[in-house]
Amino acid sequence: MSFVPVVGTSIKKQLEEREDLILSPYASRSMNSRGRRVAEEEDACDIRLPFQRDRDRIIHSKTFRRLKYKTQVFLAPMGDHYRTRLTHVLEVSQIARTIAAALCLNEPLTEAIALGHDLGHTPFGHAGEVTLNELHPGGFKHYLHSLRVVDFLENRGRGLNLTFEVRNGIVRHSKGTDDIIPTSHSELAMTLEGQVVRLADIIAYVNHDLDDALRAGILKESDVPGTINRVVGEKHSQRIGSMVRDVIVETLTADDGGLHVSGLMLEAIAGLRGFLHEKVYRDAWVHQEFEKAQRIIRELYAYFMQHGLVKRYGDAWLIDDRKRDWPDEKTAHRRVCDYIAGMTDRYALGIYEYLFMPKPWGER
Repeated sequence: MSFVPVVGTSIKKQLEEREDLILSPYASRSMNSRGRRVAEEEDACDIRLPFQRDRDRIIHSKTFRRLKYKTQVFLAPMGDHYRTRLTHVLEVSQIARTIAAALCLNEPLTEAIALGHDLGHTPFGHAGEVTLNELHPGGFKHYLHSLRVVDFLENRGRGLNLTFEVRNGIVRHSKGTDDIIPTSHSELAMTLEGQVVRLADIIAYVNHDLDDALRAGILKESDVPGTINRVVGEKHSQRIGSMVRDVIVETLTADDGGLHVSGLMLEAIAGLRGFLHEKVYRDAWVHQEFEKAQRIIRELYAYFMQHGLVKRYGDAWLIDDRKRDWPDEKTAHRRVCDYIAGMTDRYALGIYEYLFMPKPWGER
């Protein structure tokens, strides 16, 4: 059955009808969204559906733009071709949309979740996350902070007011070293689109982290176990293609409303992830830089807790928010944690240099 636009009919209404006509029974539909945290009056002139608006709000946010100067694996990389947190979310989005399109899922919802899933990441990647988790009394998890960013911190404290489905996908995307496809549904996003992003995140990072490690000389092509290469291929594009194809074929074959990966491919992805943890993430040089980044975060946190927040205004660094103005210690920790988590690598390095590095006599 074809879809023919009708002149004079609401564009949004036609898009909703197109979704209902084309999408899989397992896909999320805009008309069935559970809505936003705060109800908004519909704009009669808006031609976008809710998930499209969410995607646009994320892309136009300041937090999203700062991802280009945040670490993926290699801290503050000077090479132009190493991944940053921004290129990571773009690669996740591309992989997730490819899977969503093949499964006839809601692509704007998939894209919005993918682009927003790492908004809460700290400077210096997981080094920053681990350190803030140690220092902040409430702990720190980047996926929870991503939700805090879109709910409260963006847009001068008003948040982005995203739909429930996007927010749920963002907060449920994390996987750590857990099962690639968890057996417990409580660990998964409520939408299949959110589950696709979680899997696409894994596919993206095991492949691009391997590619970056090869570029950095930490690994050689011959280091990758042959048992993995025989399943996924020996080139970057082959590896991604084989993983994505496996997900699509296995899921379409099962046709039960869940995501599926073949046993052979699950073993290969898990093997590649374990290989990277052993040979890259725990590499002596990478770990040494990791410890340096942790020291920066710790010293900034301690300074801010004692004096208040120092921010850049033009070429000057000034105390913007003094501790004496904070009502209690809990508020102090929250403000310091939020501030540091939002920094880019270069902003954190710049403020650290200003606060702790000696300056030549005569400079101010």
